Amino acid sequence: MFDQGLLGDAQRLLELLRARGVHVAAAESCTGGLIAALLTEIPGSSDVVERGFVTYSNDAKIELLGVPRATLERVGAVSRETALAMAAGALVHSQAGLAVAVTGVAGPGGGSPDKPVGLVHLAVQRKGMTPRHREMRYGDIGRSAVRLAAVRTALDLMLEELA
Repeated sequence: MFDQGLLGDAQRLLELLRARGVHVAAAESCTGGLIAALLTEIPGSSDVVERGFVTYSNDAKIELLGVPRATLERVGAVSRETALAMAAGALVHSQAGLAVAVTGVAGPGGGSPDKPVGLVHLAVQRKGMTPRHREMRYGDIGRSAVRLAAVRTALDLMLEELA
């Protein structure tokens, strides 16, 4: 399902999480659970993967992660603010010490001049620490490619956070 590069980096992330005694949660929109799927593809991951939230709709972001409705109305689901709120919400609504969040426009439709296909906002946050955000513009490279690129970036962000 996933290439060896992703699987190898996922294994490295799990080892870092174990070494630091940290559990992880993923809050996913456009990736639809692929981050959690990648991590749980590795045998033994249950000792550090706490949970995953697939919050594809705005209502799910509000109900499961506590993303403020006002944020979604003001800046939309695909935004820095929403990604940061998703990561913070994943920490609040889980036992994890590290959360990653992804929201974006995977395509082929749904883009706009302000938010084109391939725009993805990611956030990572550790409990008690300042969250980090990354905006990616992958371009209109195809739905699956955008989603996998976002998984790759999310993995990189978590590895950087633990490094």
